[in-house]
Order: sequence, then C-alpha cells, then structure tokens
Amino acid sequence: MLIRPLVPRDSLDDLTALLHASYASLAAQGWNFTAVDQSVHVTRDRLAGAQGFVAELGGRLVGTVAVRGPKRADEAYIADPPPPLYTTPDTAILSQLAVHPDCRGLGVGERLIDAAEAWAREQGFAQLALDTAEPALALRRRYERRGYVAVGGVQWQGKTYASVLMCKCLARHPT
Repeated sequence: MLIRPLVPRDSLDDLTALLHASYASLAAQGWNFTAVDQSVHVTRDRLAGAQGFVAELGGRLVGTVAVRGPKRADEAYIADPPPPLYTTPDTAILSQLAVHPDCRGLGVGERLIDAAEAWAREQGFAQLALDTAEPALALRRRYERRGYVAVGGVQWQGKTYASVLMCKCLARHPT
C-alpha cells in the first residue's frame, strides 16, 4: 500500500466515488455526512487550500484524507460559518477521511491519519482538529485512541446529527 499526496492527475471523479462508497454505511445509519453524496464540484471545493493524501493499493485509490490550516472567520465550512476552533491560529483541520469498504481493517485509515498529522506537524501547527457525528461512537473511539479529545460541539445546517469537535495536540518530535 502506498500513501502519497494527492496530485493533479488523480481523478476527482474517482475520489468522489471513493468517498460515496466509504460513507455509504454511515448513510445507512441515517447520518447525512456531506461525503455521502457530495458532487465532484464539492470534492474540489473541500480540497481547495488543503493537502490531500490518498492510499493506493494495486494501482487503485482505496483511501483519502484532507488536512489544511485554519479557516478565516468569514470563510464558509461547506455551507456554514466555521466554529471558532476551526479559525484558531496554529490549528490544522482534518476532513474527508475515507477508506473503501473492501479495504477496511488493513490499517489504511491509520496510515492516512499518520500522514495528515505529520503534514500538520511539519507545517508548524500546534493542534489538529476534526468533527464527526456525535452518535458515531466507533468513529469517536477511533480518534480517542489516537489522542483526540472532545472539545465542543456543533450542529451543521441540514445535518441529521449533532457533531462533536475533537482536537489533538501535535507535540513536536525531538530532532
């Protein structure tokens, strides 16, 4: 398996299809995450200003994640104003973590998060923030095992669930 930065030759159609496949099980639980049915245009918009990473297995995209610096206070987060955590200096934002259902249990998601955390650390960010559905206990536990802690909540416009905001301190590795 290869984890690498997203490059212009990568197909956003394929990436969007990967997001749809990955988030289908969440949609089946009644959670309308944006990635459940976002358009290619929305995928492009969500990657604007972000560093995307992809996982390849046998030449096929099987995972993805995006990480970026803080939003401006006047910059929309999908359709909503960003929560204060997402505009805090020294805070990077992790989003669109997806692993194809056929590849779950292979460590793809962990390696993608490793890449996002390393990128944020290399860019000098002090912490990495994310949000996920409050009732998605398995997702929350995954992040907690990696050192993320709940620091607040948000109700995104049009979502069928409340979200929990989580954050992790990015301690610098000794050089």
